[in-house]
Amino acid sequence: MTNHDLHKIAFIGDYLPRKCGIATFTHDLRSAIAKASDANCIVVPMDDIVGGYDYEDEVQFQVVEQELDDYRAAADFLNFSNVDMVSLQHEFGIYGGASGSHVLALLRDLRMPVVTTLHTVLSDPNQSQRAVMKQLVRLSSRLVVMTERSRQTLINTYAVPSEKVDLIAHGIPNRPDIDQVKLKEQFGVEGRSVALTFGLLSPGKGIEHVLQAIPEIIRHFPDFIYLVLGATHPSLIREQGERYRISLERMAKELRITKHVSFYNRFVELDELTEFIGTADLYITPYLNVQQAVSGTLAYAFGCGQAVISTPYWHAEELLADGRGVLVPFADPKAIAREVIGLLADEPRRSAMREQAYLLGRDMTWDHVSQLYVNSFKHAIEDHNIQRTPLAVRTLDERPLALPQMQLDHLQHMSDSTGIVQHAIYSIPDHGHGYCTDDNARALILTVLIEELGKDSPDVQMLASRYAAFLNVAFDRDTGRFRNFMSFDRRWLERDGSDDSQGRALWALGICIGRSRRGGMVSWARELFHRALSSCENTTSPRTWALGILGIHEYLRRYHGDRVASTMSERLARKLIEMYESVATDDWPWFENVATYNNAKLPQALLSYGRSSGDARATEIGLKSLRWLGEKQRSPEGRFRPIGCNGFSRDDGTTAIFDQQAIEAHAMVSASIEAYAVTGDAAWAEQAHLAFDWFLGRNDLGMPLYDASTGGCYDGLMENQVNENQGAESTLAFLLSLAEMQQLASLE
Repeated sequence: MTNHDLHKIAFIGDYLPRKCGIATFTHDLRSAIAKASDANCIVVPMDDIVGGYDYEDEVQFQVVEQELDDYRAAADFLNFSNVDMVSLQHEFGIYGGASGSHVLALLRDLRMPVVTTLHTVLSDPNQSQRAVMKQLVRLSSRLVVMTERSRQTLINTYAVPSEKVDLIAHGIPNRPDIDQVKLKEQFGVEGRSVALTFGLLSPGKGIEHVLQAIPEIIRHFPDFIYLVLGATHPSLIREQGERYRISLERMAKELRITKHVSFYNRFVELDELTEFIGTADLYITPYLNVQQAVSGTLAYAFGCGQAVISTPYWHAEELLADGRGVLVPFADPKAIAREVIGLLADEPRRSAMREQAYLLGRDMTWDHVSQLYVNSFKHAIEDHNIQRTPLAVRTLDERPLALPQMQLDHLQHMSDSTGIVQHAIYSIPDHGHGYCTDDNARALILTVLIEELGKDSPDVQMLASRYAAFLNVAFDRDTGRFRNFMSFDRRWLERDGSDDSQGRALWALGICIGRSRRGGMVSWARELFHRALSSCENTTSPRTWALGILGIHEYLRRYHGDRVASTMSERLARKLIEMYESVATDDWPWFENVATYNNAKLPQALLSYGRSSGDARATEIGLKSLRWLGEKQRSPEGRFRPIGCNGFSRDDGTTAIFDQQAIEAHAMVSASIEAYAVTGDAAWAEQAHLAFDWFLGRNDLGMPLYDASTGGCYDGLMENQVNENQGAESTLAFLLSLAEMQQLASLE
């Protein structure tokens, strides 16, 4: 196979002029491959701002980062454009969906081989990241990593065959000859000792520890100056403004080193960057994340022949081994000062280090690296033994059915400064019935799922704050329990809420802790979670136990080492298992002698517990009981038929058909998705779709229950008509189901 067999290559990832390291890498890789292969190299970038960026002509299709449909449309575009090969740049944070799962929808529909460059390889991923990574590995023909440590992690942690992984260094420009004396004169630092750090600024870069080292450095080198080159990361600007940079400037003033520090708050082009590197006497990367698999800034500085001092994150530990650089402990200003002073005082050692780095860097130039990528592409084509027809027509059976767009108009309409109102008369909020903890907990969960889907906004954050405030005041710190019902004039109507409201509130708090990125929300929820944790155990309600298990499971996403929470989850699971084993038979594999409401939450809780703890018995009971419940809730026509509000019993044997409630459909959607996550069996994903379709009109009356214009949902399906009131419980059941189905859609 020759290079000319690669006629058309598509590059997917962030792209210049977007300001981020992946965008620069994709641009440089694309330019180098175009030169090395003579292929037509097109780009499909991710857009994180409205309207995208002012791209060059090679960009032929744009994807809005958080729009799942755009990913599928991009796959169609590439399939119909006769693309021979796709080069994907992967970092969890640059794609939409939970843990960047939207990109899987694109990969799943492609009809050509994909070579994925992994810019991050986590050795201890959470469940969501592991699930995405597993699919990414499966859908990629080959994987490229930039360090041996990353390659070993793929093999050992993700069970990737070694022959599927290519180790290719981060590319760097071929540095021209430089005259450091002239460059120092150009930058006005002639006669001074210069240290440099560059890259997009964010708290994980550890700049503060270098600043704290400077007072000791200038005792030995009074002419020392530290250049910090780079704009604040755009996403950080949107979330926090310039808070980090401002804190660094104030720290420099407090340390009385303002004459020795210079911040360049801009994103520099390659030519200017090379000049800055040439000006410096040494380069410092004080990063704080040990698992950072690659640093483009480190590769650039090293390859340009700089003496480097770095913390021992993965990339630095490998690149600077055998004396090619200096490693210092994380967050250790004294060590940084010691090594800076040592290198500046030892010109021969520093020169030898620079020469060694420059020589090794010749194998990292884009001219060399691009040929290794071309070889990887050719291997991928040769290994691509699944013959796909790029222009094949796909039936509905071959691709996921469309989901409605999420509309929050009715949710906002039902919410006021207190929280969400319980009931509605048609679509009008019924203030006469006030509020309840149950609905505000559900609503808070929804805002976190929306945040996780990348659809966060000031309006959603405002709603989240109101629902959280309701739960906060609902909690009685004297009893450790939540009150439930509040009148419209903000008077509590009871001294103690239902058992179910305790479990549902704990579930909401756990999701805030485990999934939200809002620091204040997480801290608040953690404090309340610990106060409320014990209340679930002191009840006789299996649904409260189940909701408590789900809340703990979410909490352990972030604090998986918490023994108290883990022990409580185990005790609650044991209660459910013991209840099941005392009641269940082959004909009635259920927890109680009756099945009433919110039924699927019971098997879901055991599946969740079994998945996280490895308890095979819990998983077995969860699957068996959910399978039985699914069969009980299916009409002769094969539609989802939720148990009517009167339920059914073991003794009676008659199943109530009406009134059908939205809460049952949501419970089955959630539980089926959990079963799919546990087993990988597509039948469970199909059951989730079946339950969700109940909202859309695939039900006994053939009538939709959701209002497409507002996202509201009718309160139930009666024998001959729908209940046209759009209360909080039903509306939230639909919106929660939709959010979970959107997450599922990118994983199927």
